[in-house]
Amino acid sequence: MVYVLDINGQPLMPTTRHGKVRRLLNGHLAKVVKRCPFTIQLLYQSTKETQSTSLGVDAGSKHIGLAATTEKKVVYQEEFTPRNDVVKLLSARRILPHSRRNRKTRYRKPRFNNRVHSKHKGWLAPSVEIKIQEHITAIKRICQILPISEIHVETAEFDLQRLKALEDGNPLPVGTDYQLGEQYDFYNTRQYVLHRDGYTCQCCGTHDNNVKLHVHHIESRQTGGNAPNNLITLCEHCHSALHEGKLKLPKGKKRGKSYRDTAFMGIMRKTLLERLRKEIDIPVTETYGYITKYWREKVGLEKGHINDAVCISKHPYAEPLDIYYLTKAVRHHNRQIHKTKFSKGGIRKRNQAPYLVKGFRLFDKVLYQNREYFIFGRRATGYFDIRTLDGTKVNKGSISYKKLRIQDTANAYLKEVKAIPHMNKFTCVLA
Repeated sequence: MVYVLDINGQPLMPTTRHGKVRRLLNGHLAKVVKRCPFTIQLLYQSTKETQSTSLGVDAGSKHIGLAATTEKKVVYQEEFTPRNDVVKLLSARRILPHSRRNRKTRYRKPRFNNRVHSKHKGWLAPSVEIKIQEHITAIKRICQILPISEIHVETAEFDLQRLKALEDGNPLPVGTDYQLGEQYDFYNTRQYVLHRDGYTCQCCGTHDNNVKLHVHHIESRQTGGNAPNNLITLCEHCHSALHEGKLKLPKGKKRGKSYRDTAFMGIMRKTLLERLRKEIDIPVTETYGYITKYWREKVGLEKGHINDAVCISKHPYAEPLDIYYLTKAVRHHNRQIHKTKFSKGGIRKRNQAPYLVKGFRLFDKVLYQNREYFIFGRRATGYFDIRTLDGTKVNKGSISYKKLRIQDTANAYLKEVKAIPHMNKFTCVLA
């Protein structure tokens, strides 16, 4: 499938007439503006006759399904992976200002009046904000190459109290049970955890008023947060021994199921729709998971982000494509100047690699043995770690830069073409 823009950069209908595209390029009547997906721009005035094209968006926290369809055919499909490293990066950044104030550097006075949530309403956590922005960016990038006439977004809102009750085997909440949550009538989470554990150390069983009790994170606060199922009561002696590596938690004392992704979907659904309607001059409608499931089962499609997006686009019987685009968002910059840990000899090395190493940048798309890969790691010697977008390595060792040929320079969104295996294709029969 070749995507076409007119002389003014406005999208036209895509084409599969590759011979005609080749003649236009050879005759200098068109130029290539993008390699993946392959997009050309006409250099002459043309008629703008387009079909009604619908874009289905299967919104998600870890994966986003996107599919553009006409009544008869799927013209674009993509699985997009947004960034999930923001929490980790913010935790690392939080450590740096504290250490900086203790070194022989310009003194920076602590500031407490620059919190964003105090400046304007509608503030969202950065980990949520970045995913909402990437949903919108992915939709805008498709609208740049296809004449989208309507957008359908599937959002979901999960009943967290019901999910937790099902996991714990408790009665399902009804009526006022939703107002009387597990932490009802407690001052804070710490008091609730101590009461839940009977004010008893969960390692040694100490229950003594003379022993100080601590609330310990089973997983790190960065990973598991301050949810009650990630907290456990320990006495101060067991807590110290645990962090020193002299003690382990008893078997069965593990963190419960994480509801981070389900909470994200509940937070982002209304904000995503509001921003889409404000930023994109195309009708945006909301749909729901039970409607998608109905059409997927009726048509006979396998469950998947792309198949769901096709059903969401309101054209479930459209003729499928045999390829899809796999896209992954990566960080734009590395703002940490030096490595956090000292090297041998007490020298603080720079955390940022040179901009170019042998003419290559991190995440450049390169050609090796007639296959496309991405640079995931570089060495000053010119030997690089190249992988596919899903992280599969070429081999155990590194590859010399002399064997690589650059295809696309790095940007914030890495994209590659993936073929759909025969067994995973649509199994529907056109009605």
